[in-house]
Amino acid sequence: MTHLELMKDVWYVGYVDFEVRNFHGYSTHKGSSYNAYIVKGEKTVLIDTVKRPYFEYFLENIKSICKLEDIDYLIVNHVEPDHSGSFPLIVKHLPNTEIIASERGVDALRGHYHEELADDLFNRIRAVKEGDTLDIGNGKKFTFVPIPMIHWPDSMVSFMTDEKGKNVLFSNDAFGQHFATSKRWDDENDMCVIMQEAEKYYANILLHLSGLIAKVLPKVGSLPIDLICPSHGVCWRSNIKDIVEAYTKWSKGELDEKSVLIVYDTMWGSTEKIAKALQNEIEHRGIAVKRFKLTTADYSDVITEAMKAKAILVGSPTLNNGLYPTVAEYLSYQKGLKPMNKIGLAFGSYGWSGQCPDEIVQILQDTKFDVMDEKIKIKYVPKPADLDFKLIIDKLIDKMSI
Repeated sequence: MTHLELMKDVWYVGYVDFEVRNFHGYSTHKGSSYNAYIVKGEKTVLIDTVKRPYFEYFLENIKSICKLEDIDYLIVNHVEPDHSGSFPLIVKHLPNTEIIASERGVDALRGHYHEELADDLFNRIRAVKEGDTLDIGNGKKFTFVPIPMIHWPDSMVSFMTDEKGKNVLFSNDAFGQHFATSKRWDDENDMCVIMQEAEKYYANILLHLSGLIAKVLPKVGSLPIDLICPSHGVCWRSNIKDIVEAYTKWSKGELDEKSVLIVYDTMWGSTEKIAKALQNEIEHRGIAVKRFKLTTADYSDVITEAMKAKAILVGSPTLNNGLYPTVAEYLSYQKGLKPMNKIGLAFGSYGWSGQCPDEIVQILQDTKFDVMDEKIKIKYVPKPADLDFKLIIDKLIDKMSI
């Protein structure tokens, strides 16, 4: 086997990006990959492309597996440019290839690439709906399942059965991770790291779609899946049950433990004193707690912890009669991702106006948090008596235990 060969008649032709550290605002400390695949039967299928800057690598990978003129079908599971960026370039090498996308995918391809491609190219696209199939011979058959809004309207997955009864799910962005490695399979890598990156990926990209994912997962889980080949990160063969169970838990907002997250920023140290006093009181109760100062924290990591915490305590000093900028920015990010089943508490310090805790409460309520009636507002520098939070933490723990 070459390093590109995943299994008999299935090859990896994507690009592993060890350098990328930001993916549309989401930090990728361990890089990423843009996964594409070739499957051979009597006909040859190319599944997805790669981000445009890496087209030449993609093209060379393909050429090492087959002749370009031998590619009969190009399946486009998702039109986001990290997957379809090379589409206008590769189709110029595939003048007779039939293109397959979801019905919304056809519109999305036209919307993205109408400036580069002639109208007659789009006439070569076959729009598929749920349950449509493609038989490529030698016992290999694809079934297409659109999964709209997971996480774009055009998204779909492609399910392949082969002559030996092995079932492969080309899962698009589902079950992916932003993780760069030359080892293609889950069991060839550190599973603790893989699951951490899968969790972070879900929290930052898919969390706000949990309601839709919870409805689709039973359909996916009922498939006899032997292998999962996602669009980012490693492929799954030994830990499929674990990642499907994790998605089930995350999509339902289930928590492993009752933990607390403290998210804050500070101008002259007063709000930080409150945050540390809250942390100490919670720790004394034996409850797991994590604290992030937003000036130095990575929002992608913070929201991953927010997905897992039962209670989220948010603090800000009042600046120009409003929220400190980093707190406002984080709350906007968190609101868009819609973490579920959360208790909220607002705190802050001020000099003369002190609106911040009220603004935090409003944003948390808009995010569907169960917000505590109590708010912590301390003027100027806290005195020791101001930092006695026993009663308020008692109420928080009672609320967490319900």
